[in-house]
Amino acid sequence: MAHEVKPRDPQKVSITPLLSRLWPEPGLNRVTAEEIALAISLIFTDQLSPVQTGALLTCLHFTGWDRRADVIAKCAEAMRAAASQIDRDALMKVVKARGRPEGEYQGGLCDIVGTGGDSHHTFNISTTSSILASSLLLLSKHGNKASTSKSGSADLLNSTQPTAPNLMAVTPETISQIYEKSNYAFLFAPVFHPGMKYVAPIRRELGWRTIFNLLGPLANPAEGNIEARLLGVARRDIGPVFAEALQLSGARKAMVVCGEEDLDEISCAGRTYCWRLVDRSSHQNTPSDVDIESFTICASDFGLPAHALKDVSPGKEPHENAAILMKLLQNQLPPDDPIFHFVLMNTSALFVISGVCEADTSDMGYGDDGKVITERGPGGGRWKEGIRRARWAVESGEAWRQWSQFVEASNNVSTS
Repeated sequence: MAHEVKPRDPQKVSITPLLSRLWPEPGLNRVTAEEIALAISLIFTDQLSPVQTGALLTCLHFTGWDRRADVIAKCAEAMRAAASQIDRDALMKVVKARGRPEGEYQGGLCDIVGTGGDSHHTFNISTTSSILASSLLLLSKHGNKASTSKSGSADLLNSTQPTAPNLMAVTPETISQIYEKSNYAFLFAPVFHPGMKYVAPIRRELGWRTIFNLLGPLANPAEGNIEARLLGVARRDIGPVFAEALQLSGARKAMVVCGEEDLDEISCAGRTYCWRLVDRSSHQNTPSDVDIESFTICASDFGLPAHALKDVSPGKEPHENAAILMKLLQNQLPPDDPIFHFVLMNTSALFVISGVCEADTSDMGYGDDGKVITERGPGGGRWKEGIRRARWAVESGEAWRQWSQFVEASNNVSTS
C-alpha cells in the first residue's frame, strides 16, 4: 500500500511502518505481496537505504515470506519492471520471422535456468543445454557470473575459445539484431538489470541467501515473450512454490525440477522431482486453465544409464569447463560420456516442455532419419524423443552452427 512508504529526503524513502509489520508475524499484520514488491522496487532506483534494505531482506528471510509464491511472483514482476526495457514490437517481429513452429511449439522464446546454490559444483548443464536447444528452439538464456560456484554461465561463455561472445553487446537495443542472425541469445543480467548494483554489496554482507537468489530465474527481461521454460531449484520444498509463482505470473508452458540430491537440474544420478504446468485451455487464456502436475523422472525414462554426480562434478575453473563445452558442441565427446548424457537429459526436458516433441513427423535437417519416438514416460512426456532430438543437435552440427552465429553476431552487432 502506498501509505507504507514515507518520504524521508529527496532521494530516500522510509519503509519503517512496513518493517514493523513484517516482524515477527507478517500474516497477523496483514502484510501483502504487493506491499513487499513495492518496497523491493525502491531498491532498484536507490531509494532505499542500505540499512532498510538489509532489514527488509532479513525480515523476509527469517519469516519465510521470501519463499511464498505470491511474494516471489510479485517481486519478480517488480524486478522485471525495473529492468532495461526491450523493444517488444521489434522482438516479436524477428521471433515471428525466425521461429520454427513444430508440434505444439509455436516458435517463441524459451529459457532453461537454475537458482544455483546446490553446492554440487556440477558442469554448467543449463547453459550447455540452452545452446543445444537452440538447434530447434529460439533461446533467451538469462544468466550471470558465478555467485555460489567456480563457473557461472557468463564465466563459462566468456572463456570459450577461439573467440568468446561479447555478452555486453547483447542489450535491449541490439537483441533483435542478434536474433536475426542466430536462434541463441544470452541476456547478461548486469546489462539488463542495472538496479541490482545497489543491493549486491548488501547481499554479500548479509551472508545468507535472500529473495534475490530466487528471483533471478523469474526475471528474464524477455519474460513477456517467453513461451516455455525449464527451471531448476536446489531444494525440493521450493519446487511447488516456484511452480505456483510461475502459474501466478501467467506462464503456461513450464516445468520446475529438483534432483533428489538437492540438485537444481534434472539429475543423472537418481530421481528428479518435477512440477509441470499443464495448459488445459482451448480458447481463453486464464491462469485457472493451467494446472500443476507433479511426478518423478530418472535417467532410464530418457533411455540413458545413471551416472554418479562425482562423474559430472568436475568443480573446474571456467576455462576448463569451456573446453568441455567446445568439445561437446563439436561432437568430440564419447557418446557415453556422463556429462554428455547429463546435458542430453536436460535438453530433452526443454524440448518436451516446449511441445516440439509432440510432432508425429520429423524433418529437422541433415542426419535426421525422421523416426519419431512416440513412447511416453512420466508426466506423459516423450522424453526419449527429446533425447533423439538433442543427439541430433550435436551430431548434425546444428547446435555448433547456432552457437557460432551467436558469437559472430555479438561481436559484430551494430550499436549505432
